[in-house]
Amino acid sequence: MHNFLKTVTILAMVASLLTVPLGGAALAADKSQEDISASAMWADALIVRPLGLVSIVAGSALFLVSLPFSLTGGNVGETAHTMVVVPSKFTFERPLGDLTQLEPRHDSTFDYGH
Repeated sequence: MHNFLKTVTILAMVASLLTVPLGGAALAADKSQEDISASAMWADALIVRPLGLVSIVAGSALFLVSLPFSLTGGNVGETAHTMVVVPSKFTFERPLGDLTQLEPRHDSTFDYGH
């Protein structure tokens, strides 16, 4: 069990470090849907989407670990949505190469697709 948690932690750190440069690239360019470059598509297909799959697995594992606490707190739906649904939508529902969702959100009313 200790090795599994260590592996998940290392994968999460690597995923975080790899997505930082992509976030800066997404902020630097104002792209519309028709304006997505081939390099953005390659980066999305080879780096961001696989990291999205890792985040789905890690989020699902963390959701299961936090489930007893979510049950007692009465926020199972919100926890599941944040840890599993949001990464799933990010990985599977956005257009290939659309990295605009990597931009930081400063609006506290953003609802993450509720």
